[in-house]
Amino acid sequence: MPRAKVKRKSTAIDMTAMCDVAFLLLTFFILSAKPKTQDPIQTTVPAATAEIALPESDFAMILVGQGKAFYSIAGPELKMETLKLMGEKYGQTFTQEELAAFANTESFGVPMNQLKQLLALPAAERSNVKQPGIPVDTTDNNELFNWVRQTRIADKAVANAELKVAIKGDSKEEYPTIAKIIKTLQKQQVNKFSLITSLKSAQK
Repeated sequence: MPRAKVKRKSTAIDMTAMCDVAFLLLTFFILSAKPKTQDPIQTTVPAATAEIALPESDFAMILVGQGKAFYSIAGPELKMETLKLMGEKYGQTFTQEELAAFANTESFGVPMNQLKQLLALPAAERSNVKQPGIPVDTTDNNELFNWVRQTRIADKAVANAELKVAIKGDSKEEYPTIAKIIKTLQKQQVNKFSLITSLKSAQK
């Protein structure tokens, strides 16, 4: 008796759903990725074993290296509000274009009387300019003191939050420079701040 021939079925798999998931994941990672910002100076931060992510809001960072201080603020709205307050303090008026340029600027390190020149440069050129650092001294012309103070006031007004401050210092920086930064913070009762470090690899 002849055997019945079983008709072969196609083994093709519908990949549409898998492609959709792959593209959704790819889109998520692209949109949620945060590009690494370039610091105005090269620093080698000390290593530590603790791993705590930096806040993405209500946050300001002081970068210290080569005897200079640079400052950065998280969030465009907080940056613009801080710049308005600094403008009022130093008798300067900033245009909407300058405020927008400042909102897109990461770390900066120039005195107030040179800030307009820095903001007038195209964004791509700002990071290539050699900046002298924000004045930090024990006199009334401690501009870093005023930047931190005005950022704290702005953060209260914008988000009703307490500003978190971190210091990112070069591991080879001399102690007097770091001590001057800490004294600047303590002068306005900011006694709690973070030190940014790199992650130390585990010992084998």
